[in-house]
Amino acid sequence: MSTHGIFRVPEPYNEPVKSYAPGSPEREELQRRLGELESQQLEIPLVIGGEEVRTGDTFEAVQPHDRSHVLATVHKGGADEVNRAAAAAAEAWEDWSRTPWEERAAIFLRAAELLTGRRRATLNAATMLGQSKTAHQAEIDAACELADFWRFNVEYMTQIYSDQPVSSPGVWNRMEYRPLEGFVFAVTPFNFTAIGGNLPTSAALMGNTVIWKPASTAAYSAWWLMKLYEEAGLPPGVINLVYGDGAAIGDPALGHPDLAGVHFTGSTPVFQSMWKTIGDNIGRYRNYPRIVGETGGKDFIVAHASADVESLATAIVRGSFEYQGQKCSAASRVFAPANLWPELSERLADEVSSLSMGDVTDFSNFMGAVIDRKSFETQKQAIEEARGGDGATSVLVGGDLDDHDGWFVRPTVIETTDPGFRTMREELFGPVVTAFVYEPSRYEETLALIDEGSPYGLTGAVFARDRSAVELAEERLRYAAGNFYVNDKPTGAVVGQQPFGGARASGTNDKAGSMWNLIRWASPRTIKETFDPPTDYRYPFMQPDDGR
Repeated sequence: MSTHGIFRVPEPYNEPVKSYAPGSPEREELQRRLGELESQQLEIPLVIGGEEVRTGDTFEAVQPHDRSHVLATVHKGGADEVNRAAAAAAEAWEDWSRTPWEERAAIFLRAAELLTGRRRATLNAATMLGQSKTAHQAEIDAACELADFWRFNVEYMTQIYSDQPVSSPGVWNRMEYRPLEGFVFAVTPFNFTAIGGNLPTSAALMGNTVIWKPASTAAYSAWWLMKLYEEAGLPPGVINLVYGDGAAIGDPALGHPDLAGVHFTGSTPVFQSMWKTIGDNIGRYRNYPRIVGETGGKDFIVAHASADVESLATAIVRGSFEYQGQKCSAASRVFAPANLWPELSERLADEVSSLSMGDVTDFSNFMGAVIDRKSFETQKQAIEEARGGDGATSVLVGGDLDDHDGWFVRPTVIETTDPGFRTMREELFGPVVTAFVYEPSRYEETLALIDEGSPYGLTGAVFARDRSAVELAEERLRYAAGNFYVNDKPTGAVVGQQPFGGARASGTNDKAGSMWNLIRWASPRTIKETFDPPTDYRYPFMQPDDGR
């Protein structure tokens, strides 16, 4: 198809967040859709080349807050299905890589409209039930952030394409941004439906084809995303959905000669293992694979002696316990000055103990359950260690656990005088935050503790009224957080406003929600066209001097 025009895409905007207040139409629609999805049990296949594939090897997708309730039976694949998906991706690549950019853009802009329109309740309900998110957390994730990714990514794509070299007289220099040769392997986590949607589609938007492996604990929402792509008009084989165990899918995908890139969000050890595997296989690939990853975090809030206690306490509660602390950006270590700690600890004890927790279909609850048994046991072990400490560490509030119906962990604040305590260093990915109390005169030393006390570098926040304290934190913590917040919680990055990602053990910092991420999925080619090429190899300097 030829393009006859230089097109301007619709101006992107951040999707307004609906309130789901009592009596609102969105609340009524969502509650109705929750009831419909809960009343049925799906059989979910793999989707390869647009075809549904049932292997007979299955697992169950359950509600974390009601683990006896099975939402779906999910088929999973292995090496055969990965190879079949790679073949489907290669076949689709022939047309998709040559599809005009505005046609690709239109598909994902349509997907954004469907998502924020008649498919909004379905994706929100699926995220609530399958990943135990409250209505508000599902709304800001599955509806708003994902739509933001699709709308803003289209704008970023045009910015990349518009970046062109200069041309000298008689020459036209051009830069085209080709799709990668081969498939992109997208591996997505359970905690954000928006990540599950963005990682495969950001590569696809740039003309690539994708093998997508979502976390098994997000299989339910992944299925509804695939149905949305189909409705939006995405051609078969552009995104191939393959469920399965990590090694069963990862090993054949990473070993395939057509691997062109990895787009990953998950744990640091898994990402490091994948990188090592790619290195071991480096001689078999057609091109060096692009490797983009956002991994773990040990995110911090540091308060200066001048901080406002009320806003600090609110940031700790929201930043640590929204969505059960299962955000890559969630605060899990707090550094509080001794002059504020008595009032702050009292506020935390009162506010954390008041947080309601339970079935997310009950809209009065602030929290749901952690995602699975493994997470439950991780939080349980950390809490038991804090309770069994030598007096340097104790549980200030919370610490109760209940796995009778679902995997519920009460939001927990641990207090320690040991900055090297395990919960100050290791990622827990749950509703457990540890506070270290320091002497106000040792603020600068405390900043060094934050910088050196964890291998991660994802998010962090400083609270202070004293501007010099803010400036010092910005300087000393320059590499401790890829997303840094001043007098705000370290969660809630918004597409188009705070591109997200960190370095060190937290990933490659390619900033999802920005052109810096999209450009990784393109392979530039420079084209030089000379309008009147020379016809003589001799240069002017070779001519004889006058009179000789």
